[in-house]
Amino acid sequence: MDVSSSQLLLKRVVNIKAVVTPLWKEEAQKQLQSQLNQIDGRMQQLEMQSQRFVSEMQKQGSNPADPAITQQISSAQSKLNQDSRQLLQQKNQLLQQLQQVQTLELDKEVSQGQIDGFFNVAVGDHMIKKMQVEILLRDGVVEEIRGEM
Repeated sequence: MDVSSSQLLLKRVVNIKAVVTPLWKEEAQKQLQSQLNQIDGRMQQLEMQSQRFVSEMQKQGSNPADPAITQQISSAQSKLNQDSRQLLQQKNQLLQQLQQVQTLELDKEVSQGQIDGFFNVAVGDHMIKKMQVEILLRDGVVEEIRGEM
């Protein structure tokens, strides 16, 4: 086998970008709103679980002032508060993202993430250029592939 014709298949990270369009904005807002609704639902579930737990603990104990029961209730409320704070933080991040999406200018390019892609490299190829590839989408359709294949 001739060394000059040998190739190697490698994996690279391909950046995905999207052009901001009215459809893209609408879809992004729907997705963020759906995530916000899920967080609101989880927060309500946590509150109901906490109330049920406290009620059950008070029913089980013959003396509601029993230090063991008080400790369990306190521990459960502490865990609920921690989970609620975490969900609230996630909700605030989503609200900020929603606001950012609403203010994006049309035709601006925004990052949509990364995927793994494979490419062939051979003797004489410029490795750095082969590693720098990105795909530009417009409403989910590939508009441009940037970089060396």
